[in-house]
Amino acid sequence: MFDFHIILSLLSILIAWKWGDWRNWKLYYSTILYMILGDLTYIILSSNKPLWEYESRIISGDFAEFLTAIVVFPCTCLIYFELYSKVIKAKRIAYIPFLFLFSSSIYSAIEWLSFRMGAFSYHNGWNIWWSFGFNCIMFPLLLLHYKKPLLVWPISIAFAFLMINYFHLPFTIMK
Repeated sequence: MFDFHIILSLLSILIAWKWGDWRNWKLYYSTILYMILGDLTYIILSSNKPLWEYESRIISGDFAEFLTAIVVFPCTCLIYFELYSKVIKAKRIAYIPFLFLFSSSIYSAIEWLSFRMGAFSYHNGWNIWWSFGFNCIMFPLLLLHYKKPLLVWPISIAFAFLMINYFHLPFTIMK
């Protein structure tokens, strides 16, 4: 028996080992933390009304979330910024939107596969299309954070409030 989240974490490490920009990991460290913090904020804000959840027969959903945050997200950044650097070195600035779309499509395809395998579930109006839209916003925000970290915070907070209001997430953590 295997677990989707463990396999995904191992594959992320292998792919990042082969194609990630490990030499410059320190440059991406704050953006990796930004990505992890965004996920942790989602977990806290949606604890009573989740939009999605990780599922597993072997490990807890919380541990799957933890694996994603500490393994998959850092690997994502190392791979994403390596691809970005190749686009910049090739002087193909016009390819940047395709990089966003490619990255969003890969993330959404992995999510769809995990959903089909029962390792991911949707709740409270969220679905794969919301995830794809979110990914289309997330990858440009990662690049913006890398380039202009202070600019991305108000944008992220505004985006979070829009999602909280749209999906009627309760502020029960504010007790």
